[in-house]
Formats: sequence, structure tokens, C-alpha cells
Amino acid sequence: MDNYKVVKYTPSFYNEWNDFIKNSKNGTFLFHRDFMDYHNDRFEDYSLLVFKKTKLIAILPANKVDREIYSHQGLSYGGVILHKDIKLKKVVEVFESLLKHLKASGFENLIIKQIPSIYKHLFAEEVLYLMFVLKANLIRRDVLSVVDLRNKLKISKNREEGYKRALKYHLVIKEEDDFELFWNHILIKNLKSKHNVKPVHTVEEITKLKQLFPNNIRQFNVYDNDKIVAGATIFESHNVAHTQYISGDENKNILGSLDFLHIHLIDVIFKNKKFFDFGTSNEKNGLKINKGLQFWKEGFGARTDIQDVYKVDVNNYLLLKDVFV
Repeated sequence: MDNYKVVKYTPSFYNEWNDFIKNSKNGTFLFHRDFMDYHNDRFEDYSLLVFKKTKLIAILPANKVDREIYSHQGLSYGGVILHKDIKLKKVVEVFESLLKHLKASGFENLIIKQIPSIYKHLFAEEVLYLMFVLKANLIRRDVLSVVDLRNKLKISKNREEGYKRALKYHLVIKEEDDFELFWNHILIKNLKSKHNVKPVHTVEEITKLKQLFPNNIRQFNVYDNDKIVAGATIFESHNVAHTQYISGDENKNILGSLDFLHIHLIDVIFKNKKFFDFGTSNEKNGLKINKGLQFWKEGFGARTDIQDVYKVDVNNYLLLKDVFV
């Protein structure tokens, strides 16, 4: 293990970090430092880089809270990002090095919000295996509703009827760079009335992120004449188009606006992606599922993938010493 060095991220590693993401087997644009740092006032960054001699072979996007490290509370997913050429034995050594570093730094636990399998460029389930070896606690499991765009299932009659209603009302879909109409006229009001929450991103933040990642963050609005009636904000990565925000006005069921929009996104805009991810319908820390929302997503042919959250006791790094016999 003497060949491994774990270093805390500083801005001096900005270019090396971002270049590594491009050559990783499980990284997405969410791990680019420009994305991670837009909300650095909310999270105390404790991201780590792992070098073998002088070569960077893994990174851990993370933040700290007291004596725990999270990967990552400000992102949809986290975990150890691995170089595309790395093999299992090195991953074990990398993880052992990370846990030893965290223990020596006074931390007690590492909490990992796993990257769902659909986002990975190559097979990259080494860390999931290590959760078993390390006797990690599974503290949350969410279900993701995902359309496999290479093996699409038939859209349900309900969703088709919504689509036809939208055609009858002559609704129009437009891709736009401006987020204010959707945020101010649809999204904020709906989240407030239904869940008493605000969007994770302010309109200023999502606008800034769009400027930084113009090919990854896309806004689609639906109009009835000149009035916005629905919209979706899409985060697009290598394999996946993910609906970060979905919302329609009070007439969405009458107009079929959201059915119309998502059939268009699935069948036209993102037809060449591998997956269309509607995200989770979970509530109560993963233990409950919003039945109506899940029914609606599955109507487009979405089926279930999972995302796990694990808590690892850093003292258990010793369990990794004799994995290979």
C-alpha cells in the first residue's frame, strides 16, 4: 500500500480532476468541478484523489459533516470514480487506502450514494462488491424508473390518449435556453403547493449551469398557444437522459401536456441514448413509493433500476487485506 497516496482536493487539481472524469469508466458531468462547486457554499468539500505513485487512478467526490464523509449530499449520486483501465485488485487497494486515510483523519463513517448502473460507461460494480466485504449497512434503497431505449416497451393506452389530446389542442414543444418561464410559472408553484419545497436549483443556478454545460442541461417547454403549460429539465450524460424536473399546470391531465412532452423526448429527441431515466418516486427515506407517479412513469415503458446508499465504518478497512488469496 506504500505506492498509494490519498490527497485532499484543492483548486490546484482542477484540470487534473476534470481530465480524469473524461477518462473514467463511471464519471459524468455532475463530477466536473464546475458543477460540484456551484453550491460549494452549502457543502464543506472533502473530495479526495488517489494516486498510485504519480498516476491518478481514482477520485472520491465528497463533502464532510462532523465526523462523517458523504459522497455526495449535493449530487444525485456519488461513489469512487475509477480510471477506465483499472482492475479489481487495484480497486480493492484504492478503497483500502481511502478508508485508512479517513480513519487517520478522524472520520468514523463513509456514506456512499451509489451511481446507478445505467450511468456507467463500462462495468464498474467493484465498489458494490466491496460493500459486502466491508459489512457496510444499506441505509436506503430507491427505485428509478428507466426506459431502455434499445428495447422499448409499448406505451400504455393512458399515455397514448394523453398524447392524442395534446395533438387535438395543438400543443407545441420548444427547446429553450431560458429557464425563467418554467421556474416562475410552473415549477416553483407546484413544488410549493404539493410538497412545500423549493427546486434544488434556483433559476439563477440552473441558468449558470446551463452556460457551463450547454450540451448536458436542456430545457423543454410545452405551450398552449403562447402560454406555457408544462416543461421538463433534462440532464443529459453519455448513456442517459434524466428528467431532473418535470411539472405541468393545473390542466395537465386535460391537455395531455406531460404525456405529449415525454413521448416526444423518448421517441424523438433522445431516441439514440441508451436510457431515459425518470428518476425516483420514493418517499419516507426510500420506504414508500408514490403510487400515482410510479404508474405514470411505467406507462411510458419505464421499469425499475435501483440506487443504494451505504454506510461504511472506516475501521473495517482491515477486512480488505485478505480479499485476494
